[in-house]
Amino acid sequence: MATTSETGHSKNVANFDQLISTIVGYGPDYNPTKNSLKPESLQSTSVNAKKAIDAVNETLPVYSNAIAAREMAFGPLSKLATRIMNALKATDTPAPVIDNALTFVRKLQGRRANPKKTEEEKNALLARGVKVKERSASQMGYNNRIDTFDRLIKLLISLPQYTPNETDLQNASLLALLNDLKAKNEAAVAATTPLSNARLSRNNILYSENSGLVDTAMNSKAYIKSLFGATSPQYKLVAILTFKNLKIVH
Repeated sequence: MATTSETGHSKNVANFDQLISTIVGYGPDYNPTKNSLKPESLQSTSVNAKKAIDAVNETLPVYSNAIAAREMAFGPLSKLATRIMNALKATDTPAPVIDNALTFVRKLQGRRANPKKTEEEKNALLARGVKVKERSASQMGYNNRIDTFDRLIKLLISLPQYTPNETDLQNASLLALLNDLKAKNEAAVAATTPLSNARLSRNNILYSENSGLVDTAMNSKAYIKSLFGATSPQYKLVAILTFKNLKIVH
């Protein structure tokens, strides 16, 4: 989850505001030549940073809710696939067709038709000159699972033998579930873009090289250190303020 990193961004801004307050307390002694280090520019940077963090905070709940809704919708799918398979086996459906359906079920559940070879087995085959190539069995991405479920449903619809009495296993219910999964996946994808854009903007304002809040804070501290000296009481007031570059953290 992003809770820790989001808190870290706010901590940077809080320390930046403390830095500004201390700088204002220096009075006219604090007089850097670089415009971005002047008090009015620092205030502007603080305002922009707070707006950027607010924008992330506004989009984050929408994203989190959409992700949670998708997780809840997809959660029961593996067990449902097992029930579908058992219902199909209880019919007179030909074995090759059942095997075809089982392939879809395995993909939905992220299982292999054949167990993955151990390292010892691979080494033994290599010793005999047989190179082992194993494809990943995982097709558990949401789009992949939707596609696999769609194909399984289409197979079931084509089978006159598949007429379960259980409502949630019937084709109409499965189609309704498929549409719900598609909708929740699309909602989660749609919610990702505003959050990503808000985070990019926040990262730019807080962490751009030289012009970002963190680098500006460090430059201000460096100026204060040169102005009053490393052991001065004035510098000690800001030396304790820490600023972390969290640009790579979402």
